[in-house]
Amino acid sequence: MADLDGRTAGAPSRRVNAMEIVLSDLRGAIERGDYVVGDKLPSEAELGQRFEVSRSVVREALRAMQALGLTASLAGKGTYVTSPGATEDPTFGAYSSRDLVEARRHVEIPVAAYAATRRTQDDLDLIEGLLVRMERQTDTTAWVALDTLFHISIAQSAGNPVFRKVIEEIRDALARQSTFLDMLARDRREQSNREHRAIVEAIVEHSEEGAVRAMTAHLEHVEWALTAIVRQDRAGGDGAALPATPGCRCTGTPAIPEPADP
Repeated sequence: MADLDGRTAGAPSRRVNAMEIVLSDLRGAIERGDYVVGDKLPSEAELGQRFEVSRSVVREALRAMQALGLTASLAGKGTYVTSPGATEDPTFGAYSSRDLVEARRHVEIPVAAYAATRRTQDDLDLIEGLLVRMERQTDTTAWVALDTLFHISIAQSAGNPVFRKVIEEIRDALARQSTFLDMLARDRREQSNREHRAIVEAIVEHSEEGAVRAMTAHLEHVEWALTAIVRQDRAGGDGAALPATPGCRCTGTPAIPEPADP
């Protein structure tokens, strides 16, 4: 794979996807000062040729750079460096990761508790069906759409239309964040599937406490994975193991965004 004007990041110690390689190289070049604030990055076509990847892969890497606060894309003009280092608070559409983390703690945890006590059989059929489809899905875009619908469906199961409206309001940001994590956080999709299963099992069993515990663990792991990505260079290495999700026998590890419309 061609490098970027001779500026190639160190070889990863684990298997990575093409987008992650492009992102790692560009991010490294900016953080080393090879590109400074105000510099214009090479065009998508140029980057595709240099890395020997498709333009869609380049676009995904550039979206990740923008979410990390490193660049901004101007229509018809290109992509420019806006910061010498990644932000501690990535942005996903209209909301930052901090916005989402704070709001989801106060909405989705009680929602899970209500869903465990109020869900109907139709609700169970829906969320269990979505869970099975997620566990079988290999396409990122399709999985992200199912993930977003899963969280909306749990809100619907809580029996309060306000909860569903709140989740629907942030659905685009959730999809962007989910795509970001799926592509950058090592084994995140598999870990998320296990966390989702723990949530569903608690709801099926009418366990309010179990649902709260499982949803809390899920949101904590999302926050942990986001932090690991933002701080990956400062922390060194390629990620550490996540703690097991309460309610299921699982462990996982966080690794490496296009937003998908559910």
